Amino acid sequence: MPDSAEQLQQIYVAGFELQTFDRFPKCVGVVRDECVALLVPGVDGLHILGTPGWRLGENIGVLTEFAGKKVFQAKENIVDATPERLEVLRRFNADLKAILKPTI
Repeated sequence: MPDSAEQLQQIYVAGFELQTFDRFPKCVGVVRDECVALLVPGVDGLHILGTPGWRLGENIGVLTEFAGKKVFQAKENIVDATPERLEVLRRFNADLKAILKPTI
């Protein structure tokens, strides 16, 4: 069973920043290259809560569609989901999942 503290250290060493968010007091925020994920403890280590998104101030912009194009949106804040941003988010998600994946 993975140790949460060890996972957090691996996440930090891999270049992610660890943050807390007032709106999510039971989660640990993980940020890198403007991408954000929330982690929660589970019986087998840390898990991603929901879907990682784009950082928009103190909020997490979720990938959605607005006016016929893909965007990251958090309330009234919207930023285009450019191919470059989508690739950054894909790498962020893949790297984070690789660290959190339990080893047997």
